[in-house]
Amino acid sequence: MERKRELTSADIAALAAELSAYEGALFEKAYLYDEGLVRLKLRHFDHGRVELLIDLGANKHARIADPDNVPPAPERPPNFAMMLRNRLEGGQLAAAEQFAFDRILRLEFERETETVTLIAELFGDGNFAVVADGTVVDCVETVRLKSRTVAPGEPYEYPDARFDPLAASFQDVVDRFEDSDTDLVRTLATRLNFGGLWAEELCIRAGVEKTREIGAADQAAYRAVYEEIQTLEETLATGPLDPRVYEREDRPVDVTPVAMAEYDELAAESFERFTAALDSYFSGLEADADEQTGQDRPDFESRIEEKERIIDQQQGAIENFERQAEQIRERAESLYANYDFVDELLSTIREAREADRSWEAIRERLKEAREQDNPAAEAIRSIDGTDGTVTATVDGEEVELRVRDGVEKNADRLYREAKQIEAKKTGAETAIEQTREELASIRAEREAWADDDEDDAPTPESDQPKNWLERSSVPIRQSERWYERFRWFQTSDEFLVIGGRDATQNEELVKKYLDRGDLFFHAQAHGGPVTILKATGPSESYDDVTIPERSKAEAARFAVSHSSVWKDQKYAGDVYAVGHDQVSKTPESGEYLEKGGFAVRGDRTYFEDVPVDAAVGITCDPETRVIGGPRAPIEARAETVVAVEPGRYAQGDVAKRIYRTFRSRFTDESLVRKVASPDLIQEFLPPGTSTIEE
Repeated sequence: MERKRELTSADIAALAAELSAYEGALFEKAYLYDEGLVRLKLRHFDHGRVELLIDLGANKHARIADPDNVPPAPERPPNFAMMLRNRLEGGQLAAAEQFAFDRILRLEFERETETVTLIAELFGDGNFAVVADGTVVDCVETVRLKSRTVAPGEPYEYPDARFDPLAASFQDVVDRFEDSDTDLVRTLATRLNFGGLWAEELCIRAGVEKTREIGAADQAAYRAVYEEIQTLEETLATGPLDPRVYEREDRPVDVTPVAMAEYDELAAESFERFTAALDSYFSGLEADADEQTGQDRPDFESRIEEKERIIDQQQGAIENFERQAEQIRERAESLYANYDFVDELLSTIREAREADRSWEAIRERLKEAREQDNPAAEAIRSIDGTDGTVTATVDGEEVELRVRDGVEKNADRLYREAKQIEAKKTGAETAIEQTREELASIRAEREAWADDDEDDAPTPESDQPKNWLERSSVPIRQSERWYERFRWFQTSDEFLVIGGRDATQNEELVKKYLDRGDLFFHAQAHGGPVTILKATGPSESYDDVTIPERSKAEAARFAVSHSSVWKDQKYAGDVYAVGHDQVSKTPESGEYLEKGGFAVRGDRTYFEDVPVDAAVGITCDPETRVIGGPRAPIEARAETVVAVEPGRYAQGDVAKRIYRTFRSRFTDESLVRKVASPDLIQEFLPPGTSTIEE
């Protein structure tokens, strides 16, 4: 029996209800750890210190953690954590709820000026979005799919709402069963969205044979299952819960909000609160060194469930397309079946328009005719003069008709619409076949993994370096950052450095992004970009951050490399640095500043004979992208690096050579094509001509 690694929808329903006891808790601090662990430190009048952990990684869950089970704070919070602190400062937890019986947890924090919603997606790859006024402020992972988008600056879009069995009527549940072509337990697991464990559990509680085919089931079986669903809904929402951590051979394997008949043969430990049970189970899972191999095992169950969910959605879309096409075709046929009636209706309105009657006058005339029980007038439901259409009831169906067209043209238009929808159906059928193939591939991969475990237990991957260059397939993981339109890199100490690409960006950097604690760098040579070494993210609080000398030296190398020193084919130059308050767009009396210019006042710190230094690389973990900057910090982060120096080749040519070099180094050539095209590489190259270092 495999250990549980993700919360189910039923778990999240119980957790959300239990978290309501912490409403009113004041926000104190936020942290973001590696592997997608979000920590919210709260303070509640009754409960005192509250540590809410939300894990988006391999063990997707949320819990209130005992202080002893809270990981130490990161030495330097990343930009996302700083943004969270800024956004939630002074806020208090107003609500905790589940979205549509999905594995999505919503936390609302109220402040004087706004309400901020934190949305934790505990399925698939996992995600965490900060939303204000319906718009994503920032998110851990950027999602851009045909079905939904989750990206900074965009409206937050939930996944397509799943069927909620806890809120469904008896007839809704019966309809789901009768639309199925499999047995009771599989229908509960997939079409009613309970998943495997709870589908088995409900069958046991209802006293029905789980493998009974739908065709052999009756209303009594459906009623028994429905009553157990209702009991479960009430228990999860209002209690009392009976949380358990189940063990097999002294090894915790599952945590549930209620006692499970499915686990009668297992030893169990009871808890007063579900959050306490979750903390006990998942903190043990994280600390168990013997489980390292299991943690690195691909999450086949989650991937399989996600594909099954997509197939269900795609099947629903196909059925919807079929219904739409059939309805539209029936409307077209009704026009021919009532040809004389429809022709007279359209001709009457068309003649009135040709007689220069206004649409309003026609509406009044129709109103009078309806009062006289005129059949044609009674058939017209509405008139839209903006596009010259009327909506009429023909054979009990409402049909939109274009007045300028005759019966045949209106019918032909409807037939074309039906064909277009059928084309969408064909596309959906192709997509569902592809998804089924992907599902079969995942299942085969799971079987192969199980066979490998039996034949020869693999060496834990955590004991080996991940050789991304040799992998046949590298997953693409990217998120959009506010600074990516500028020149940028992160120092060896993880400080952000940004530089302008032109005079307009130089202006913008000084006016909008030069904040307290930041350092301003500029080459002594003419034509260099504004370079800012950021102490914090934009609009984030500054807590007297100390910037290491190594980061300052790397920022100086960046500044000189993107100045005219490189263009002039020189290999070193001088750079100065000043504080944020020494730079101004206000000139001295009698002087004039050109666009992109600035005034620097006070003492300067000089870096003499700074060598030019530029490299481009590809990083695969935690994100997959091309990066560039001074060689030392790029080599520390990237899987492979190409260094450049002043030379005789144009930027575009050098970028293409680097691109070909990267493709020769990665087994997965498509990765380079997707994340490191010549255009993207060129963005990280210094101005002027260059050559690749041998």
